[in-house]
Amino acid sequence: MSYIVGPNVVRYACTCGLLKPISYLYFCRYCTQLRCSFCVCHEVDSNFCGKCSENIPSSEARIKKNRCGNCYICPSCEQELSPRIASTKAPAEGEEKVVTKKMYYLYCQFCRWSSRDVGIPDQSTVTGGWPERENVHTNRLQELIDLYKAIVVAQKQQQEKDKKKQRGKFVSYTDRTGVTAAALRKRIGLPADLTHPLLKSKPKEPEPAKAETEVEKLPDDIFTKPLNLMEVTTIEQRLLQPESQPITVDKLFPVHKQLSIKRTLRCRSCEHNVSKPEYNPSSVKFKIQLFAYYHIPEVRIVTVEPLRAGKTSELILKFTNPTQHQTTITFWELDLEKQQQEVSENKMDQVTESVDNLSIAEKQSFSLSSQPSSLLSLSSRSPSIVVKPRKIAEKPNCSVEIPTSNFILPPRDDAAEYDDSGDTHNIQDDTKLVKWRKSNKAFIRLNITPNADLPLNTEIVCGFTMEHIYTNAITGQQDKKEPQKYKHKLRVFLTLGQLVGSE
Repeated sequence: MSYIVGPNVVRYACTCGLLKPISYLYFCRYCTQLRCSFCVCHEVDSNFCGKCSENIPSSEARIKKNRCGNCYICPSCEQELSPRIASTKAPAEGEEKVVTKKMYYLYCQFCRWSSRDVGIPDQSTVTGGWPERENVHTNRLQELIDLYKAIVVAQKQQQEKDKKKQRGKFVSYTDRTGVTAAALRKRIGLPADLTHPLLKSKPKEPEPAKAETEVEKLPDDIFTKPLNLMEVTTIEQRLLQPESQPITVDKLFPVHKQLSIKRTLRCRSCEHNVSKPEYNPSSVKFKIQLFAYYHIPEVRIVTVEPLRAGKTSELILKFTNPTQHQTTITFWELDLEKQQQEVSENKMDQVTESVDNLSIAEKQSFSLSSQPSSLLSLSSRSPSIVVKPRKIAEKPNCSVEIPTSNFILPPRDDAAEYDDSGDTHNIQDDTKLVKWRKSNKAFIRLNITPNADLPLNTEIVCGFTMEHIYTNAITGQQDKKEPQKYKHKLRVFLTLGQLVGSE
């Protein structure tokens, strides 16, 4: 696990030109291409609270400002607050007998902050009733929100009117003038001209802010009184409560916990899902998980000899097959310019085919130049904006001797990890290439030579093109045919370390 989350010494080139570790990439089995986080569309599936695991609809989450109404975080250290029980003795109503009563208060187990520190009274129930601090600027903010909502609605209606004027072809004269629609509304008792409810009663324009010349004077002891930094809030604590921005710690109030989301990732080229989580907030499983780690052979660096300029060194790599099908690995030269041209041509062909499949009306409604990328719909009928491939910025400074033979990786077998009886696969390997193998793993020997004109302590980067046979078993199950096999090429870059001196 430390290798996966550690330094990025082995990176794969995405179709868009970015270099990412295999744990950060996705594999679209419909396009048979690698996808990074920039090559997929992010769609929010659900909003939920990470503490109480409650699903909250998007409309309700918008009203609550994406915060949970029952859970709180500490205003001092931003950790979760937990209720604590405190017993108090109070006389019963109408009786002189003293009764022990349970009361609850909020407590932080990390910094030991409690709601009693700021004078919040204890509550008789666990779930709530905690007092909220009122914002003195609520009315002013609401007036501004109503005003800008009306402006947005007016702009949308004006855009719709402009679009209707631009249309040149009409079926009949009544469609152009709107006589039929107006007569129909009048017949059923509705007004002839329907306007948006926000435009019927225009909101009152807020009064403009005015600068005041008379302000409160500073206290006399402001420069002489010693300052205790433990009583002053930090910038993070003030920004956590932007409506009040408390200056001292005795004015910190509990903050509602921010909601978390579950998101679906969709390929921009074919509009198929590459990752889709389950709806249940307490579940960490996925309905669809096309991570590259489960479909692409993994490459790891085992050992490398000391790197010297102009001298050949031996590099041992470990290849692992994560799939349930046998694959064959072939090495090719790393030609960045040729591969970049091929990827860009494939991208343009995919966009042209997807647009040609649309009808005439859909082509008129779909326009990439008329709307920004953030406002484009992510439906299956409208193709997403495809990320334009870019040139790879990484420049290898080390040549790799490409072997002429290939090698086979058997399918993954979980039981073989604990079987010491030996390898049952009778594979005739090239002894100059394959050093050792077990189960679905193989150790490969490669010869590398750093450039002769490199100075000392230079970071050595080498690369090669890896071709493997990908078996798509999903399409075979749908058509009740044999699984389809594809030859898939990848560009792999290795960071081997720094250049050392001569012997």
